[in-house]
Amino acid sequence: MDHFPDLTDHLRFLLQTAGIIAASLFGGWLVKVIIFALLNAYNRREQTLLTQSVARHLNSPSAWFFPVLALSFMLPLTPLEDRPFEVVRRLVETALIATFAWGLVKTVDVAQDLVEEHYRLDQDDNFRVRKLFTQLQFVKKLAVTLIIFVATALVLMSFATVRKIGTGLLTSAGIASVIIGFAAQRSLSNLLAGFQIAFTQPIRLDDVLVVEGEWGRVEEITFTYVVLRIWDERRLVLPLNYFIEKPFQNWTRSTSQLLGTVFLYTDYTIPVDAVRAELQRVVASHPLWDRRVCLLQVTDSKERTLELRCLMSAANSSQAFDLRCAVREQLIKFIQQQHPTSLPKTRSVVEPTDQPFTLDPTVDMAG
Repeated sequence: MDHFPDLTDHLRFLLQTAGIIAASLFGGWLVKVIIFALLNAYNRREQTLLTQSVARHLNSPSAWFFPVLALSFMLPLTPLEDRPFEVVRRLVETALIATFAWGLVKTVDVAQDLVEEHYRLDQDDNFRVRKLFTQLQFVKKLAVTLIIFVATALVLMSFATVRKIGTGLLTSAGIASVIIGFAAQRSLSNLLAGFQIAFTQPIRLDDVLVVEGEWGRVEEITFTYVVLRIWDERRLVLPLNYFIEKPFQNWTRSTSQLLGTVFLYTDYTIPVDAVRAELQRVVASHPLWDRRVCLLQVTDSKERTLELRCLMSAANSSQAFDLRCAVREQLIKFIQQQHPTSLPKTRSVVEPTDQPFTLDPTVDMAG
């Protein structure tokens, strides 16, 4: 019968510990619910991007962070012995670091929302915005990587065994750094290229590039590669080093304005002034022309044709392409209807002869 008091004390000990843990978790969850209820009420009364972004991104991390934070404060009140208390404390500390890092990562998303709201990428003149967004994307990825790296390091360094291993590794850091440097040479060069691209910016997000004979827009810039969205919705993936080491065309490096060309090949009899007047009429009535350049020149004279170059300007490469197609179609139609005799032709001259046509008697016509 002596074992009943021990069983009762043990049961009371478990119930007290479980009660403190449950109350702590519930209290932290209740704090989170109250905070976000007030935040949602404020959003319903006066909507702002900051409060909406906080409510959207930090709702899930807060549901874990506040209960774990409350538990870390209340844990010393539990009647745990030293060894079990140390185990629980380590678990709570790890969970607290992980949830706090999660919250920091989502805070970076909040900051990104604020910047993207203030600077719109869909504007016509978005040169400065593309420059900022390119830097923002790289800095965001770097910040998230650092947060995860530091959080993982804090969790690992909280264990004595890992600290001892780290101390031993420091003694051979010189050799290890050389080995890692050779092994990660390509990755490090890509990382350095990423820094160079982010701040010197030979390319930016939404830039129009011609790379490897392909026309497309920069869709994504990561630590190691660039994704180019081709005009037919394919994706061209290139390493960062490519844009440091090889030449490429950037049609929106300093401005998105572009000159478009249309080449016509006609007969020498074409009235150039009439075609020039028609070009000016077609371009002036087209909504994609930005009213900067409209010009027709005879750029070459070949054996059978004249080469006419029509030059026109547009606000960006997409509009320039559509304008070129429209002008080409209208000018071809104009030449067909108004000057059909000036279409390209091949001439042959038959010289007259006074001699009558006679058959050669030596030729066997029957074959």
